[in-house]
Amino acid sequence: MGGCNACLARIPYATLIATIMCVLGVVVFCTTMYRGAGLAFLMFDHVFKMRLFWVEAVQMSFVIVGACMGAIGFMILTVGCLATGATRYKVYRAWRSRVGGRISCAVFMAITYILKIAWICMFCFLIIITFVFTIFWSMCANPRIANGQDCIEFTQFYFMFPAGTLQERMKICSEQDVKMFCKDYVEKAEIMFIIATAASFLIILSLVHYLMCLAANYAHIRDHEKFQELQDLQYLSDMDGIGMKDRF
Repeated sequence: MGGCNACLARIPYATLIATIMCVLGVVVFCTTMYRGAGLAFLMFDHVFKMRLFWVEAVQMSFVIVGACMGAIGFMILTVGCLATGATRYKVYRAWRSRVGGRISCAVFMAITYILKIAWICMFCFLIIITFVFTIFWSMCANPRIANGQDCIEFTQFYFMFPAGTLQERMKICSEQDVKMFCKDYVEKAEIMFIIATAASFLIILSLVHYLMCLAANYAHIRDHEKFQELQDLQYLSDMDGIGMKDRF
């Protein structure tokens, strides 16, 4: 029972919760963005007859982002394990190990802060993309467009099209194209982008948790250094007391 309690005392629960949030958010984000980006590029290809050649590079970037975030999360979890409970007293006994631990915490705090800013920018970008696809879906929900009486016009969204795009390509009139645009692409892509936005918010929360945990671990290692110095002073004073007794 005592060994089980000792093991439980070595677990950095706050960092573990942040890691679970980060991994879950990254997996959902990469999956939904990979699917959503594919649907968006297929929409441009099949509906607007525009071939985008960099779709594979964008989708591969989501895989790389997921791998990097997962690796950073597990490295921060390792730092948290080393700075928690009895493990801290064994690992950071020497002066060099304590300095190394403080430097590692400071480096990961800087990396986490930069990542938090980047994910906030991604969150804002996803809000804009989700808003645009929500407008597309509201256009598809128009009864006149559903009945084939009006065309779907994208003149107000000219900035999404390459320069020199013909006005005819900014309109969807045929029933088949309207169905393909609304049901096959916009409806599915909007759901993907909404879930990706929620996942990015979860990642931002996990990064905030990481910052708090790293700051606490930095303080624990620094305080452990002072505690070690007090222990050394106590040991020296006890040795001096024993020496005085032997002398007299």
